[in-house]
Amino acid sequence: ALEIRGLRKVFSRPAVDDLDLTVRAGELYALLGPNGAGKTTTLRMVAGLTQGDAGSIRIFGVDALADPVAAKAMMAWLPDEPMLYDKLTPMEYLEFIAGLWGVDARTARARAQELLEWLALWDHRAERCEGFSRGMKQKAALAGALIHDPRLLMLDEPLTGLDAAMARQVKDLLQDRVRNGATIILTTH
Repeated sequence: ALEIRGLRKVFSRPAVDDLDLTVRAGELYALLGPNGAGKTTTLRMVAGLTQGDAGSIRIFGVDALADPVAAKAMMAWLPDEPMLYDKLTPMEYLEFIAGLWGVDARTARARAQELLEWLALWDHRAERCEGFSRGMKQKAALAGALIHDPRLLMLDEPLTGLDAAMARQVKDLLQDRVRNGATIILTTH
């Protein structure tokens, strides 16, 4: 699903230095390491948000550098800080994100309900995100990343801000996605 060869990114010092990595389709893969190890930088390069200095990235056979639009169509990126439109409700947010991905309205509503129920946000579907806790925002952002059913899902510190019970529920959701063929890469320290 993901093939990285010779990936390099230098800021004031090398953040990623000649990384070779293969993650097969249908795997849940964790990038482990201390803060500053290059985990987030690697995912940002795969997502096309940061330009690497050297190397190649292939996503399901698509050269992510030569054809970034096709590569991005197959993936979702969830940063460690959830980015939501605070004035929207979770349902409005998910319908908006689904529309950006070209998911038809009926499918979007069904997926949104399924995700919000799974993530224990259904009872909050009509509340504005601005009043949500960090964990609730994290769950709403995760639902947004999943709404278009991406083949590759990249999550940066996805369990931050979640209590133990919800962290277990999110892990179960991710394992369910992997069982259904998705490839997931997450970071943690």
